[in-house]
Amino acid sequence: MQTAFTASLLLITISELGDKTFFIAVILAMRYPQRLVFASVLAALALMTVLSVVLGQAVSLLPKIYTHYGAIALFLIFGAKLIYDASQMTAQSNAEIVHEAEETVETLDSSKAIAKLPIIGKFLNIMLLRYPWLGIGLQAFMMTFLAEWGDRTQISTIALAAAYNPVFVTIGAILGHGICTAIAVLGGRLIAGKISERVITAIGGILFIIFGVTAYLQGVEP
Repeated sequence: MQTAFTASLLLITISELGDKTFFIAVILAMRYPQRLVFASVLAALALMTVLSVVLGQAVSLLPKIYTHYGAIALFLIFGAKLIYDASQMTAQSNAEIVHEAEETVETLDSSKAIAKLPIIGKFLNIMLLRYPWLGIGLQAFMMTFLAEWGDRTQISTIALAAAYNPVFVTIGAILGHGICTAIAVLGGRLIAGKISERVITAIGGILFIIFGVTAYLQGVEP
């Protein structure tokens, strides 16, 4: 239980710092009320966490020996990939991620762009006009949820939920997301330019390898 909580808390916190969703929260917090942005972004991340844990639990229905060694392989492969990605990153990596986050916000933050979207977009546009706070919250929620889908933190959560106790993985992951979201909303403008995506990615890769080795040494749970 303690391993599940610690692993999810560390992996999610490290992986989320400097990520695209982190900068989305930073940008939104500079434009809208911080409490509203924090609640909306965290709600999206919490929902993504729960869905990821459910997926991880679906995988864990397979024989334990397969899920155990499958999770170990995923930890080691993903860790090696992150370290390799970090070695290939340049000083422009942060600027590129910030630019992607700005494009995402601008795309869904424009009333004209929203009006061109299907039913959900029109609904958001109506909410913005009649209930500005609700419209802003829904936009922040959607931006974060869509940006997080298929991200490394989602993959991390699925792998953790397949290998460890799902309840403590969920608690640790949501707490990790909450810490990163609070940093982004409250102090993102001050530290955004000081976060090195290369360093964060390398640390995340090292953590994955550490937990992969730890899982191997612990053996298959009875």
